[in-house]
Amino acid sequence: MFIYLDQDERLVATTLKPKAVVGDFACLEVSWVNEYGAFLNWGLMKDLFCPFREQKMRMRKGSSYIVYVTVDEDSYRMMATAKVERHLDKERPQYRHGDEVELLVWQKTDLGFKVIVDNRFSGLVYQDQIFCQISVGDRMKGYVDHVRMDGKIDITLQPTGRKQTEEFSEVLLDYLKNNGGHCAIGDKSPAEIIADRFKVSKKTYKKAVGDLYRRRLITINDEGITLL
Repeated sequence: MFIYLDQDERLVATTLKPKAVVGDFACLEVSWVNEYGAFLNWGLMKDLFCPFREQKMRMRKGSSYIVYVTVDEDSYRMMATAKVERHLDKERPQYRHGDEVELLVWQKTDLGFKVIVDNRFSGLVYQDQIFCQISVGDRMKGYVDHVRMDGKIDITLQPTGRKQTEEFSEVLLDYLKNNGGHCAIGDKSPAEIIADRFKVSKKTYKKAVGDLYRRRLITINDEGITLL
């Protein structure tokens, strides 16, 4: 049960589940705009208000934006703000390498994509770690690669370390079984071809090939790898 104020400022209880509640970051679409601000579709009859003072750029009807849901200090009503940086946790995250986290893709940059980690922290997925199509507003799982001194988190979209090798080894093994026992991609193949075919880095591919070779499941030659 969710309780909120309707258009006439009356308390209303609903079984509808909003797309976000106070304390959440979310990607919401603008339903309409008036002289006071924008109104965002958050899954309830009454749209969520984002005043102009809380917008980084003028919001447009039909466009979607990453916002934080908070309570207006003057009216005590729920509202959205696009100035999400001020609401990110400033404490140093206590993650370890390889920890699985929930991501909200926040912003495209020259380095890759900024993400919001576990609805609390700022993180970054570097462009060379992206092997699939992602867009602002996407929610997905990620893995902690490194927590920097400034508290920002470097994120990968694939498992790290031995877990990543083991998981992709099985993917590669299944590929060989379903494709005549042969893959024409070898250690010297361009990283772009590997990323396009398997959505992993060349480093991960080579580790998986080495893993299958040590298990005596494949042979390696100039033409690629072959299932034994």
